[in-house]
This record gives sequence, C-alpha cells and structure tokens, in this order.
Amino acid sequence: MNFKLTALVTTIMVASLNIPANIANAQSGVASIYSTESGSRTASGERLNPGALTAAHRSLPFGSKVLITNRNNGRSVVVTVNDRGPFVRGRIIDVTPAGGRALGFSGLASVTVERE
Repeated sequence: MNFKLTALVTTIMVASLNIPANIANAQSGVASIYSTESGSRTASGERLNPGALTAAHRSLPFGSKVLITNRNNGRSVVVTVNDRGPFVRGRIIDVTPAGGRALGFSGLASVTVERE
C-alpha cells in the first residue's frame, strides 16, 4: 500500500471511530520547565512571563490552546503556545514555571498534550 493510500485509510478509520479531534491528536511524552529569565522575547515576539500559563511547542501555531495533563498525578492545565521548542530529544513541550506549578512538577514530567 502506498503512503497516500495508507494515510487516507488511517484518516477514515480514526474519523469512523467518532474520536474527538483533540484525542486523535494527543501527544504523550516529557514536559520540562523552561527559562525563568523574565522579559526575554519568545519566538512569537511576546515577552516571556514566568507567571503566565504559556508554553513552547515545536509545531503548533502560536496562540493555540493546549490541555496538558501530568500523567503522574492527573493534574491538568490549559496553556497558550507562544514559543518554539523544546530542542531536547524526547521532550514534547516546555512550560513556564507557572505551568509547572499548576501541573505539580518541577524539572521534568510525563504528560499528555491535547489541542483544545
């Protein structure tokens, strides 16, 4: 089966399951807390605010809202993507210190990320 046909069949199979789009597009992996240097600029041009619920993601559009769930304790928070990253293999999202506190971790955590 060629790639285009495989992709089409996969899309049809997911759509036929009536799975909400955000679940079908969920990512699981490691989250980290990034820079606490307040005032530096993010990739979107905004000033970094360690107290805001924002995040860095490699590919989601700036302004996207994502629900992040800490798989270790079940805590969740909605953040806004305003930066690019993380640039460390194995990590899927960087959150501000405020996001880390809301999720109940400091350092690294196993998370699920779903686009709202």
